[in-house]
Amino acid sequence: MASAQLKSRAAESRVEADVEMQDEEEEPLPYNLVEKLQDAGINAADLKKLKDAGFNTSQSIVFAMRKDLLSIKGLSDQKVDKIIEAARKSTHAGFVTCSQLIDKQKNKFFLSTGASKLDQMLGGGMDSGAITELFGEFRCGKTQLCHSLAVMAQLPPTMGGANGKVLYIDTEGTFRPERVRQIAEGKGVSPEAAMDNIVYARCYNSEHLAQLLLEAAALMVNDEDRFGLLIVDSIMGVFRVDYSGRGELSERQQQLGKVMSRLQKMSEEFNIAIVLTNQVMADPGGGCAFMPSHPKPVGGHILAHFSTTRVFLRKGRAEQRVAKVFDSPWLPESECVFEIFAGGVRNGSD
Repeated sequence: MASAQLKSRAAESRVEADVEMQDEEEEPLPYNLVEKLQDAGINAADLKKLKDAGFNTSQSIVFAMRKDLLSIKGLSDQKVDKIIEAARKSTHAGFVTCSQLIDKQKNKFFLSTGASKLDQMLGGGMDSGAITELFGEFRCGKTQLCHSLAVMAQLPPTMGGANGKVLYIDTEGTFRPERVRQIAEGKGVSPEAAMDNIVYARCYNSEHLAQLLLEAAALMVNDEDRFGLLIVDSIMGVFRVDYSGRGELSERQQQLGKVMSRLQKMSEEFNIAIVLTNQVMADPGGGCAFMPSHPKPVGGHILAHFSTTRVFLRKGRAEQRVAKVFDSPWLPESECVFEIFAGGVRNGSD
């Protein structure tokens, strides 16, 4: 397991029992490999074409539009219909009762941020199978929180982690391995192992981001260790540069919708927590001298609808930051104070 390397000597005896128990009861994969469709009569040559096109699991086929499968060279209408039918049967894509849904979601987890008050506000932490958006002005702690989560995700569940590797997509060039080392040392784990378990990519434009997400899905299927977290810091950085003005707004939102849909499907397909940071924009006409308006997250309704939980971050005193639940389908509006320090983030004084 990815986190096996991370056990410090001081915590080894405390964590050993949990690791042994997890080894005995291997967690089933949350997805079905596309190769299993061969049992339904799909030939190996067609399965290879699907994999080459980025369809690595049965779920990814269920999520896809029929026209996307037809665009794959060598797949006819009849073959595509047969593939879709086999994929839907293998994933049981249909109606279920609430009780059955709860049973299907029993392997979901909450990833700790490192600050217990912030975890409590978020209902336990960053939710797997969902998208959590962190937005706010510069220097409000978004990237610092991402660095902390990248280390926390590798820890055992008993320590608030997910026993998994991390995918980190950096669109602004703000990722720092030195900060990961510092946080890992603060958690009492091996900095080298922590950095080896973070798979990093520098993203330069919105088309590159879409390609990186395809590569990320292939990595999660082919790597022998499971992944627990995918971070995009920040989601709108490349879109704001690639598309400018009202004339390109419609196209920008369409492409953003495709990327967000892909992220949402990946969170469910691989049962991982997805954390996005987002920039904000000023609203010059939205306030007055006595009641200034708060900055608004960019991305419009597309980003708002796809994000499961949205958290607004703002600066506090010194190293303190304030987090507020801005929107969530199940969490009440509330806020808490956390603090940035050498070992990541921790509770702040209210």
